[in-house]
Amino acid sequence: KAIGIIDGTIMCASKGMTIHLEGAPAHASQPETGINPSFAIGNILGAIPEFTDQGNNKGLVLCTVVQIDVGEKAFGIAASKGDLRMTIRAFYEEELDRLQEKLENFAKEQAEEFGLKESFQYNDEFPETFNHKESADKIRSVAETNGIELVELKEAIRSSEDFGHFTKITKGALCFIGNGEDYPHIHTNTYDFRDKLIESGVELFKGLIKE
Repeated sequence: KAIGIIDGTIMCASKGMTIHLEGAPAHASQPETGINPSFAIGNILGAIPEFTDQGNNKGLVLCTVVQIDVGEKAFGIAASKGDLRMTIRAFYEEELDRLQEKLENFAKEQAEEFGLKESFQYNDEFPETFNHKESADKIRSVAETNGIELVELKEAIRSSEDFGHFTKITKGALCFIGNGEDYPHIHTNTYDFRDKLIESGVELFKGLIKE
């Protein structure tokens, strides 16, 4: 068992982003009489690598495509509506905001070029989770007192947590209790939480109460 900790940002900021593009339907034999969003969505996809290039950002910036939903299963009708759903993510909130702005502006340019209507929707918005050193040091102290191995993380973890909202308004710190090396990741069908880790978590919180 081990506890992972770091001062400053420990988990990324992220949000779910949907780009909705709407044109006009047409018979599949006369696609030129309608407005199909497929090509605009394809261009947006092609722009993502440039927006997330490490050379253009000081920290990690990711844009993960989670769903592309264009048209319907009707081979006689050309697509007229489309949704591109992504999770955008960054170590730094200002770079997440900049990525969002770039995607919105590019989508608007594509909508204007192809004669589409665009709209945006956001879900699961998480700020970066920031560890205050004062709080992180308390976790370190308890770990050392209880003989729990302490791992100083070198950088933030890519995933996000709503705990970041709490550390926006008060001092706090999030830590990790290791599930073991070479162990399946969460959100996979092979992941299994090791129940013995509950004891480590309880001991940690009991120690924090005394701090």
